[in-house]
Amino acid sequence: MTELSRARIRDLMGQVLANQGKVLPDDDGADLREIGFRSLDFSELALRVEDETDEELNFDAAGLRRIATVGDVLDFLADLARP
Repeated sequence: MTELSRARIRDLMGQVLANQGKVLPDDDGADLREIGFRSLDFSELALRVEDETDEELNFDAAGLRRIATVGDVLDFLADLARP
């Protein structure tokens, strides 16, 4: 399994948003609803992380409910992508 840095996950998140004509803000405290990052976008990002790490991410719905900001997404996926 390849470990992904928070910066690399941020790059992938930016790509997901760019495909929709949106821009990932520099502020990790930015609210996901305000930037238009939806659950479908999270799913696409998770798939990209899985492709980069060659591992399936295992997470539960309860963990996802706590995600509200860009930083929350980065922390959540960085924790999951650790070997």
